[in-house]
Amino acid sequence: MPSLIKVSHLSKQYQNEEVVTPVLHDLSFTIEAGEFVSIMGPSGSGKSTLMHILGFLDHATDGQYMFEDTDVSLLSDDQLAAMRSHKAGFVFQQFNLLPKTSVLQNVMLPLMYVPMSEDERIAKAKQAVEVVGLSHRLDYRSNQLSGGEKQRVAIARALVNDPTIIFADEPTGNLDSKSGAQIMKTLYELNLEQKHTIILVTHETYTAEHAKRILRIRDGVIVADEQVAAERRQAAVAGELK
Repeated sequence: MPSLIKVSHLSKQYQNEEVVTPVLHDLSFTIEAGEFVSIMGPSGSGKSTLMHILGFLDHATDGQYMFEDTDVSLLSDDQLAAMRSHKAGFVFQQFNLLPKTSVLQNVMLPLMYVPMSEDERIAKAKQAVEVVGLSHRLDYRSNQLSGGEKQRVAIARALVNDPTIIFADEPTGNLDSKSGAQIMKTLYELNLEQKHTIILVTHETYTAEHAKRILRIRDGVIVADEQVAAERRQAAVAGELK
């Protein structure tokens, strides 16, 4: 069975007039369906750039990115947008919710252009909200929620389209430690119990160790690819590594 993701000799550089800024250098790795992988590194290491490429938000400059046997490196911008819509769910540090819109309506947003009835959209959104434990907040506007609740709404929105993979970019960055721990427990359980494939970007060891595997990146290069011991994961979820 082929890997969900296979990256071969991938590089990325940005060019502004005559100034070329290299960001990623000759990366190669695979990710299997059902894995929970953290991409960990300091600010400026290239981890968010890598997530943007893996999440169909940006093109690599060189190398190959295969996703479910599709060579993403060859796709047009419109084809990348289609992949984002059908294959990926995103959770960002800033939540990106509509402030005066209800939880239900925020979660329904990715379904607006999907061919289904309004009743089907509502049912799917309610199911996603239930998964993250916020059914009691269904009619609240997002500006009435705590930071942790907003991020759980963002996770529900990421789930509503039944994505193949979920990308979480510093999902605890705007949260206090208690709310951050709840968000990481939610992602951990989505992987453990519902077998969602998750790629998490973080600079925190405690957050990264909720995953089964950590890709450590520094100066655009993967410097380590390591498994997280089961007891370390359990300790992270229990809050014992803070």
